Amino acid sequence: MDQPRQPLARAWVATLAGTTVNLCLGILYAWSVWKARLLAGPDRPSGSPMAGLDVGWVYLTDAQATVAYATCGMVFALGMIPGGRLQDRYGPRVGATVGGLFLGVGCVLAGMLRSYAGLVLGFGVLGGLGMGFGYAAATPAAVRWFGPHRRGLVVGLVVAGYGGAAVYIAPLAQALIAGVGLSGSFVALGVLFAGVVAAAARLLVPPPPGYTPPPPPGAPAATGFRVDWSPREALGTWQFYALVALLAGSAQAGLLVIANAAPMLTRTAGTTGVLAGHGWLLAAFGGVVNAAGRVGTGAYSDRLGRPTAYLLNGLAAAVCLAATPAVMHTGSVPLLFLVVGVAFWQYGGGLALVPALTADYFGARHLGAVYGFVFLGWGAAFLVPLLAGVIKDATGSLDVAFYLSVGVLVGAVGLSRLLRRPVHPKERGTD
Repeated sequence: MDQPRQPLARAWVATLAGTTVNLCLGILYAWSVWKARLLAGPDRPSGSPMAGLDVGWVYLTDAQATVAYATCGMVFALGMIPGGRLQDRYGPRVGATVGGLFLGVGCVLAGMLRSYAGLVLGFGVLGGLGMGFGYAAATPAAVRWFGPHRRGLVVGLVVAGYGGAAVYIAPLAQALIAGVGLSGSFVALGVLFAGVVAAAARLLVPPPPGYTPPPPPGAPAATGFRVDWSPREALGTWQFYALVALLAGSAQAGLLVIANAAPMLTRTAGTTGVLAGHGWLLAAFGGVVNAAGRVGTGAYSDRLGRPTAYLLNGLAAAVCLAATPAVMHTGSVPLLFLVVGVAFWQYGGGLALVPALTADYFGARHLGAVYGFVFLGWGAAFLVPLLAGVIKDATGSLDVAFYLSVGVLVGAVGLSRLLRRPVHPKERGTD
């Protein structure tokens, strides 16, 4: 009686451990809280020094305040490639531990240097590397325990940790910035996250060699012949590049909102009302919806199919993103939460759909390495929020950036309708 239960228990422990790792790596999604503190304003021009707890820091332009965020995302994506290979070769515990240490050191360094360059080097480069190594380890360890009928849900649960991290990191960062300043907030969170990731990594145990995931209840064991593609083989298919484009298209829409969530709420609420001074609330709300979108989309993609789920999420988000500039001009905070919530759901859903699609198309054995390459699309998506910062500095608003984002997202939705699973040469001619 205990034999079937033991692997199932270990599978869910690995899933929970992966979620915990991502709950620390997701500090990136609370970036708008730090950005709101760093941004210059009418009474504090860019380059002018800060005072009090933040002495040594200077105020930044919108574009400058976005560079560390964008650098972190791009390095994160690049770090997924060696991180995935490390995970596939030495196991998820090594990869996650290395990732936690990089993230911790990067945050501490950003806090100690008290400069724009320190933000880019510490948070952007070292923090991004840490996220890449840790994220590449968390998902494959859990996915290998489950069959395709649960793959969307399990991926959604693991990556929900990353998406939901802003729920607690945003208010925690706000409190730390107020209590110990920008530097103290980075140092405290760096030390905390390094320790938690290292501890959770010990529970990231993959299944033993020869393990076969159980079939759906009441279904016979799978007998179909399916091949696990090597990274080199996967890179030779057009479907691989389509997945990169799908990830970039869905991600850029969410990243644009994530980078600007706190300032967007502050601007929409104006100078009146309790929300005017609590822009972090939109970032925290986004974390809840982001995480829910990963779990929810992953679950219904198991029933509807991944491309159909991508279509539904993408079209809904495109409509809401197109309406966002008008909503902000009306000053309606409830409507802002609605349209931004749909964008966050779509973003989270894409980060559950694409790794599940990668495993569906190319197998789970080399998922760390293959998805590491696919994840380059997420890094490329940071070009949109980076460009948005330049647009805002030039025009005074994000309107044009939102319309640009809608166009990219609609193009990705169109591409999703062309997707078909590739057939490995060894599968041809087999039953």
